[in-house]
Amino acid sequence: MNPLIQKTLQQGVVIPAHPLALQADRKLDERRQRALSRYYIAAGSGGLAVAVHTTQFAIRNPHVGLLRPVLELASEEMTRADATRNHPLIRIGGVCGLTPQATREAAQLRDLGYHAGLLSLAALKTASEDEMISHCQAVADILPVVGFYLQPAVGGRVLPYSFWRRFCEIKQVVAIKIAAFNRYQTLDVVRAIAESGREDIALYTGNDDNIVLDLLTPYCFTIAGRPVQRRIIGGLLGHWSVWTKAAVDLLEECHTVVARGDLVTPELLRKSIEVTDCNAAFFDSANHFAGCIAGLHEVLRRQGLFQGTWCLDEKEGMSPGQLQEIDRVYQAYPHLNDDAFVSEHRDNWLRG
Repeated sequence: MNPLIQKTLQQGVVIPAHPLALQADRKLDERRQRALSRYYIAAGSGGLAVAVHTTQFAIRNPHVGLLRPVLELASEEMTRADATRNHPLIRIGGVCGLTPQATREAAQLRDLGYHAGLLSLAALKTASEDEMISHCQAVADILPVVGFYLQPAVGGRVLPYSFWRRFCEIKQVVAIKIAAFNRYQTLDVVRAIAESGREDIALYTGNDDNIVLDLLTPYCFTIAGRPVQRRIIGGLLGHWSVWTKAAVDLLEECHTVVARGDLVTPELLRKSIEVTDCNAAFFDSANHFAGCIAGLHEVLRRQGLFQGTWCLDEKEGMSPGQLQEIDRVYQAYPHLNDDAFVSEHRDNWLRG
């Protein structure tokens, strides 16, 4: 990986998990897809994660055929932005499926100029630990890898400490996104990194239910008789695909507290709960996350970035009561949205 990219990754940045803009006929809305990338970049994101869960895994279906077009659109927008930036954007693409599919996708990402693959193991539900490690190594031989602990509620599997400890031995691993939505499993990953001795693996939260505390918490272990500390330093989040300017400000606030060694204020703890409450509405936790993608689309629709909440699967949409929950958090936490920022720039982002 380019040292400048790796340095930025290790500093900790906002990386939105990029949704998919569709028209009413469920075809790609290229203009709004580009506008969405422009929004994230203008908001201060340090990179984009494309073809991941929030983009909808169904883009890979042969009759849909959107994997490469979506990757290309985001790549083009990042290339355009990089021409005027001092630090290039981090380009992460999703990698899914069994080993033949995963290695093809990794090669495609490499050829399109992506820096790393976010490696989902959802397709390996019955694989042994040895088989999973071999799979990860095969992908890493093609492209640097971001590990991905995806919660079982949306298709992932439980991955024990022993897996993560071995995963850290793969030299091409550059980061891990922890999206277990589980404190015990999060701890497994951080301890594995600490005990591996790897200081070059960046830890990113994908725990949309615990974002602020993940960014503020020091994880301390005693290893070989001496203290070792690790921190989660950024976020690769579906939650940060909406209200992204506010997310950038929030990450900066957390970084400042950590760098200064300040005490965490009651105000920041309150904000942690507010963010989690918003996520419950957006991600539809009341209905086991059934409306998690459509909920994000609804926020983008309210901001005028999307025309509707359509998903590729006609059966996928907002759950009963979810719209009212989004209304509630919008009214309860107006300081967390970035509607004014979007309104000011949206028309420029939507231009061709």
